Amino acid sequence: MDNYYSTDDEDKELKSVGLELMFLTPEKCASKDGITAVELAKLVNLPLETVKKKLNILKEKDIVRVKGINPKYWKFNEYNFQRMDEDDEIFLLLCSFDDVDFDKYFSY
Repeated sequence: MDNYYSTDDEDKELKSVGLELMFLTPEKCASKDGITAVELAKLVNLPLETVKKKLNILKEKDIVRVKGINPKYWKFNEYNFQRMDEDDEIFLLLCSFDDVDFDKYFSY
């Protein structure tokens, strides 16, 4: 099994980036094509280089799509996510909602 996590903090960073993309609404994006890494870094309050690394991990798993070159726009791929192996560590990470504050993603 691939191990993308060297510390608990890195685990939380990947989860933060993944969940932000998963629950991203069109109102949060400047473009209909998705969100840039810079915009995403501001939303999750992480360094840009960290966000780019996490986006690439999610892209390797084929659960985010990228469109464009400069800038790149990122979007969550719900279709592929739902078809992931349920034992995949990234699937399990993004489905672990115990410590997630959903108010952050939705306004009621």
